[in-house]
Amino acid sequence: MKRKMIVIDENKCTGCGLCVQGCPEGALQIIDGKARLVSEMYCDGLGACVGECPEGALRVEERKAEPYDEIRVLKNILKKGPNVLKEHLKHLYEHGETEYLNQALSFLKSADINIPDFKPRQSAPGEAGAGGCPGSRLHSFSEKRGNTKNVNTVSSKLSHWPVQLRLIPPHAPFLKNADLLITADCVPVTYASFHQDYLEGKVCIIFCPKLDHEPEEYVEKLSAIFQDQNIQSITVIRMEVPCCSGVRAIVQHALEKSGANIPVKEDVITLQGEIKDT
Repeated sequence: MKRKMIVIDENKCTGCGLCVQGCPEGALQIIDGKARLVSEMYCDGLGACVGECPEGALRVEERKAEPYDEIRVLKNILKKGPNVLKEHLKHLYEHGETEYLNQALSFLKSADINIPDFKPRQSAPGEAGAGGCPGSRLHSFSEKRGNTKNVNTVSSKLSHWPVQLRLIPPHAPFLKNADLLITADCVPVTYASFHQDYLEGKVCIIFCPKLDHEPEEYVEKLSAIFQDQNIQSITVIRMEVPCCSGVRAIVQHALEKSGANIPVKEDVITLQGEIKDT
């Protein structure tokens, strides 16, 4: 099967071992002075180790690999003690990996194993989330921006981070009572006034129905968001190409699964960057 895996550039790797510490699943080891992927089925492909590498020697790449096995990983982790178990559960929670997390919790309960408190504290408004992978750490931005130099005449309307559906956990605080903007990831590049016309006042979720290869996972995650976060409205924006209709289909399936009654508006963007008449 094809799935996301860690790839190591041996020329850049110095063997410092920080990536091994950042991989509670035990997929990485230092062998002969270099980081090595020792078990494909232990690697979840979420890339927590990537942010730990000071040399930029690790990246995530989609390729053929053994399927990830959460229960086998969990049994291996239990040998390492409660702190490693806590980091693993926290890792799954922060990446929104609901299916794997539920598998792990069910196994621990059935085996009568104590479940550590793995959920991080809730961040204050405007504060970065505590701990976790830097690329998927939760942020909510206030209207007042930092002291960075802005050469643009138009300011960003983005209110939060991350924006990729793959990285947004259903419990993210910025989703509560939100007006959602669910968009294909080509739209912001194609439609010139995306921030001003669509993004202001909305929580943005981005994915690609053709390239992400995770439609069922996305349906499950969106369904959980629709069910639990009291979503006020959904705006769907997609490209006019046929494969992009999958954005609306995934949203529709998630609505049906959740049973939520949320108004949905859809706009289609042409390849020339204009709103298509429907």
